[in-house]
Amino acid sequence: MKLIKFALTISAALFAPITAQDAGEDALKNMQLGMMGLQQAANDPVLLAQLMQDLQNPEMMAEAKKMMDDPEFKKQMKKMSESGEFKDQVKKSMDMMKDPVQAAKLEAKMEHMQKVGESKLKEGAAAAMEEAMNAMNNPEVMADMAKMMSDPEFKAQLARMTKDPSFQNYVNAMQDMMQDPSKKEKLEKASAAFKSQL
Repeated sequence: MKLIKFALTISAALFAPITAQDAGEDALKNMQLGMMGLQQAANDPVLLAQLMQDLQNPEMMAEAKKMMDDPEFKKQMKKMSESGEFKDQVKKSMDMMKDPVQAAKLEAKMEHMQKVGESKLKEGAAAAMEEAMNAMNNPEVMADMAKMMSDPEFKAQLARMTKDPSFQNYVNAMQDMMQDPSKKEKLEKASAAFKSQL
C-alpha cells in the first residue's frame, strides 16, 4: 500500500512536463531535475528501487525538506500547480486512482518493478563485492587499502557510507558470500592478508 500512496503523491508530477520560463532560477532547475528523475524511476526498476531506498535515508530527506521549505521553491511549486497542464494531470491521476482496477494495476506494476529493481541492486552489489574480493589478491591493492584505512578522513567517509541505507545491499551481498564455503575461505584469507598490512 505504501507504493500506491507514493504513486498517488507523485503521479501528477511524473507526467507533467515543466517548461523553464526563466532558466536562471535554481528552484525551477531543481524541480525539473527532480521531475526528470521521477519520470525515469517510473520506467526503470533499478532507479525506482534506489529511490525507495533513498526515501529511507534521513540525510537525504532532511535535504529534501530544506529544499521544499525554501521560499523560492515554494513559489515555483505554487506557480507550477496553478498551470492548466498540471491541474489536468492531477485530475487524470486522481480519476485513474478512483478506478479500483486501474489502481490495482498501477500498484502491482510498481511493486513488481521495485522487486525487479531490488534484485538487480542486489546482483550489482554481489558483483562489486566479488570484484573487490578478487582485487584483494593483488599486493599493491592491499597496500593501497591499508594506506587508505590509516587516513582519518577516509575512515570518516567510510563511516558515513555505512549509514546510507543503500549500503545494506553490500552487507547483504557479503552475508550471502559467507554462506558459500569457498568464498568464505577466500574472504578470510584476504582479511588476514589485509590485517597483516595494517
